[in-house]
Amino acid sequence: MQRIRLRYTKRGRLRFTSHRDFQRAFERALRRAEVPMAYSAGFTPHPKVSYANAAPTGTGSEAEYLEIALTDARDPEKLRILLDESLPTGLDIIDAVEARTSGLADRLTASVWELRLDGVEPVDAGRAVEAFKAADLVEVQRRTKNGIRTFDARAAVVDLDSLDSLDSLDDPETHSPQADRPTDQPCAILRLVVRHVTPAVRPDDVLSGLRAVADLAPPVPAAVTRLAQGLFDEETGTVTDPLAPDREAAPALSTAEPAAAAKASAPVGPA
Repeated sequence: MQRIRLRYTKRGRLRFTSHRDFQRAFERALRRAEVPMAYSAGFTPHPKVSYANAAPTGTGSEAEYLEIALTDARDPEKLRILLDESLPTGLDIIDAVEARTSGLADRLTASVWELRLDGVEPVDAGRAVEAFKAADLVEVQRRTKNGIRTFDARAAVVDLDSLDSLDSLDDPETHSPQADRPTDQPCAILRLVVRHVTPAVRPDDVLSGLRAVADLAPPVPAAVTRLAQGLFDEETGTVTDPLAPDREAAPALSTAEPAAAAKASAPVGPA
């Protein structure tokens, strides 16, 4: 059985698709592309697809991940192209690797988000950001199925900056050309790096925190896009590519296989 890991996006109007909507669209794409899927056992078999930490409905993303299991081996790049052609524009498959390591979900420990605040002056957003970062505790509330829950939105935030304060606007990790861009109206762009903790701290929780500490209230809902998702590197303060270990393992395996074959075919004992 072969396992393939895919990176996909939610862009434009497709940001409003729910996770269940994407699941249905993706399973249709698997059938259209005639992917030799492995299925679960039982009375209602389902294709073996593992989804990891999907973005909330209404947020865009450049970094969503899933894993599929195949009964027959396929070239990851050719499979990526077939699936991408079978999905609507906006739900784009942009990367594919063969799974050669374990624990993809365990490598999704942090996210980089871009928050577009239309109608907010950057200087006002900058003051609110500084107030948020200076606070030791920022309590926010969220409605859950069990009622209103209060929790700290500050501890999970690794970094929060106004884009104007960054050294480069062209950093691919912080400024994506596919992410929603500002209009000619006043607009503040924030970059947020947040750890995946329990309870999860989402971008809208951080916006609630900005409102609590600095009375920052955008006149329209913020446009939120996840730019990256992966393992947080404590030394560099960056979020790393979760598919990199699979790519790095591929050359090592391909080098080891001929050596193993040669060893197996070598004569044993004296000639």
